[in-house]
Amino acid sequence: MFSLPLRDNARLAPLEAWHAEEFAAHLDRAREHIRPWVGPAFVTDDLDGARDTLRRYAERQAADGGRLYGIWLDGTLVGGVMFVDFDAALGSCEIGCWLEPAGEGHGLVTEACRTLLDWAFTTRGLHRAEWHCRADNERSSAVAKRLGMTQEGVRREFWPYDGARHDKQMWAILAHEWQARP
Repeated sequence: MFSLPLRDNARLAPLEAWHAEEFAAHLDRAREHIRPWVGPAFVTDDLDGARDTLRRYAERQAADGGRLYGIWLDGTLVGGVMFVDFDAALGSCEIGCWLEPAGEGHGLVTEACRTLLDWAFTTRGLHRAEWHCRADNERSSAVAKRLGMTQEGVRREFWPYDGARHDKQMWAILAHEWQARP
């Protein structure tokens, strides 16, 4: 199994079904912190839910669809990045991320997303990558900007959470833009 260094003390690796216990423990630490920003099906409450999430992504990967990667900091799973959607025939994907508080502020998500985008554009030959986030999620918007993405629009009151509806930003970068970046 591969593991790529992100920093001296951080690595990126596939997050698979056999990580279920570690993933469940991570979600216990991260749940309330990430709940407003990620889809409700991702934020599970127990080991069975964690196992189901990992299996769902394994099935999607087997069909050349979504993929899930963990970020480990000092040997502890602190978050991850994913292909929320991956469509080779269409030449497009959507990437996303999540982190528990202990993983924030290290530049890990930006570096991990660069790895995903490099693979999508260079190895798989995709044409377009998207990033979706709640408009009030400033940390997520900042990652999209650091990746060189362009905000293409806002879906007003699209994201329901906790009895309110929130705007959703849509960002994207094209393969030729990615390859031309400094």
